[in-house]
Amino acid sequence: MNISDVNSQSIPGKKARRVGRGTGSGRGKTSQRGHKGQGSRSGSSMNPVFEGGQMPLVRRIPKRGFNNKGFAETVVAVNLDVLEFYFDPGTEVTPHFLKEKGIVKKVFDAIKILGDGELTKALNVSAHAFSESAKRKIEAIGGKTTQLPGKKPVVKNKMKPRKAKG
Repeated sequence: MNISDVNSQSIPGKKARRVGRGTGSGRGKTSQRGHKGQGSRSGSSMNPVFEGGQMPLVRRIPKRGFNNKGFAETVVAVNLDVLEFYFDPGTEVTPHFLKEKGIVKKVFDAIKILGDGELTKALNVSAHAFSESAKRKIEAIGGKTTQLPGKKPVVKNKMKPRKAKG
């Protein structure tokens, strides 16, 4: 095998299109670029939104709605059946421990424990939020639930206390 045989973009058995190889090839003369103009020049590439100077469609249509994706809190849900499978009785389950075990893989702002599945082991679970059913099931077996503090909400236009006169 040669290094020239290795190419991630090539598909085995498919030959590259060779343009500009004479009129008999069907792709000669202007080589599929038309006559003159910006598109015929080498190095030419245009923004896909460009419409020849006309106001583009993406700018003609008004914006609608609201998008909070950049500021939204990322909450990871973990069900009780997952805790049942991975942990021994009496274990202290924390967000750090969940990440260490590989149960939670992505970056998160908060972890919420949900009550899907059955729990037969008494665990001490620390998380940012619990569903009512999860809390009930954990405490019914003799486990403990500890709610961790989450991000502090941003308070806009917060009034400062005024100083008393005198």
